[in-house]
Amino acid sequence: VQLQASGGGLVQAGGSLRLSCVASGPLYSGYTLGWFRQAPGKEREFLSALKWSGGATRYADSAKGRFTISRDSAKNTVFLQMNSLRREDTALYYCAATRVVWSGVADDKQYYNWGQGTQVTVSS
Repeated sequence: VQLQASGGGLVQAGGSLRLSCVASGPLYSGYTLGWFRQAPGKEREFLSALKWSGGATRYADSAKGRFTISRDSAKNTVFLQMNSLRREDTALYYCAATRVVWSGVADDKQYYNWGQGTQVTVSS
């Protein structure tokens, strides 16, 4: 599975962005797609994951209430809707795929397919 992320950009604090991640290959049962971000000088951070079969979701505390993960199954696409953006949300955002058991979806080391990243910059 190859992943292509897009939708990043420059937005003012309080604004919104919707990131998209298109998977080029089939997403069989057992696949989970996740969103991560990495700010300069910081470790990569888990944001959210969606289990392709069944649609279960998980969020990091930093994403709860402001970010929403969703999918378009027909287009093999997962989205991350980000609202009420803050300066500290500035980072390179990645989507990734894994087949790890659900309990491990917040661990970036469990993901083996990564998109190229899309930059989100939030200005004050």
